[in-house]
Amino acid sequence: MDSIDYIFSDYNYSNYDIVTSNEQLVFQHKSMCLNEILCVTLLVVSVIIFLLGFFGNALVIWISGFKMKRTVNTTWYLSLAISDFVFCAFFPFSITNMVMEEWIFGLFMCKFTTSIMFVNMFSSIFLLVIISADRCISVMFPVWAQNQRTVKKASIVVVLAWFLAIAVSLPSVIFRDVSRHLGRIVCFNNYTLNPNSHTMVVVSRFLVGFVVPFIIIIVCYTVIILKLRTNRMTKSTKPFKVMTALVAAFFFCWLPYHIFILLELNHQSYNYDILITGLKLGTSMAAANSFLNPVLYVFMGNDFKQKFRSSVLSKMENAMGEEGRTTSRYLSRTSSMDTRASTHI
Repeated sequence: MDSIDYIFSDYNYSNYDIVTSNEQLVFQHKSMCLNEILCVTLLVVSVIIFLLGFFGNALVIWISGFKMKRTVNTTWYLSLAISDFVFCAFFPFSITNMVMEEWIFGLFMCKFTTSIMFVNMFSSIFLLVIISADRCISVMFPVWAQNQRTVKKASIVVVLAWFLAIAVSLPSVIFRDVSRHLGRIVCFNNYTLNPNSHTMVVVSRFLVGFVVPFIIIIVCYTVIILKLRTNRMTKSTKPFKVMTALVAAFFFCWLPYHIFILLELNHQSYNYDILITGLKLGTSMAAANSFLNPVLYVFMGNDFKQKFRSSVLSKMENAMGEEGRTTSRYLSRTSSMDTRASTHI
């Protein structure tokens, strides 16, 4: 049976016998990727994801980091862009592995590149949770938020989110391994010493990196919508459209991956070809999230006509800057209302 060697896969190759040196002469590996329609399609998609994600996030980093005034909002989006940029920078390793159907970069890069990709997953969702909580606090406690929301505090929160993302990505460092199988070297998760670790890692990733964060995000958004409908203090919906698009993109890009990774835990019960195809498609959709974010920054910031009339710089400044201006106007109006109310008391 062919093995699942996509970089995100948790498939356990230890179930197979390692090929001896004599048997290696029988199993001469030859890549068949370019002869398969699905593999060629995913290869083209992966190259597009790499190009758009790498240069798109580099553009976001350049504009939000060097061309715009540093604010709490630009701090959030700059960190998100850095996470996606790092992921895209290492994505060629996965593309090479896909084409050659063999891992040629050694044990260290097997562990490191996989860890980087899971750090991207966790940091992205953690940052989306932070942004949602920040919006919720700004709406519920506008006066407090105006006084307490600072770039320094936002930077500390971002650093903590990155440390947490790195910590929960450590299983890739611990269990990732390389071995020769059927005449080729594969990068895989070796759960031989503790078979239960496979289930623990997959379930914990699903809960920490998907279920729990989305529950928090939904609660925050529910509170925001109810509060804004009650007060009707903000006319612009652009900031919430941007955030909603980012959350929706993450949800739809990562959900198929998590579904098939969970199914992989009991792979004997499912059709092998369907499981393999699902894992490949799920992996590609998960990777696509890294280039969708900068696209959403641009195209959700202005209306369609303005996008064609303005420069790329203006688009992205508006996409990220509009949120800060809208929040500021909202907080200022609320503060003035609170002041007038206090004088009457």
